Amino acid sequence: MRQTLSIDHFDLVAADPPRWTTGDFPKMNSKTRFPDSGENDLPRELLDLARAISGLPEEQQAELEPVYSRVVDSVKRRRRILSLVQEALAQLRLDIKYLMFDLEVTRKERDELRERLD
Repeated sequence: MRQTLSIDHFDLVAADPPRWTTGDFPKMNSKTRFPDSGENDLPRELLDLARAISGLPEEQQAELEPVYSRVVDSVKRRRRILSLVQEALAQLRLDIKYLMFDLEVTRKERDELRERLD
């Protein structure tokens, strides 16, 4: 059985079973609702591309596999960076809240001391 996979305007034919082993494809996290919501999950387009590559002749697969791996690594690295930036922003927001509270208390103390001096 053969199926046709579309990527943009290219139609690629994938043979069943794919030549890549299932270990080459990242597993979906069954605990999440969306397939690309986890740090280790890939966007659906990349998974479709991997399936399309698996349907190509061996020579073309050998050419595309290293490029595909670099793209996957880049996506994972960008997600890690985004996660770190989001954590840093959350910490910054918390620090600002503490500083605003401290500023408010300091102003109240200053006003109380001024009232006592008057």
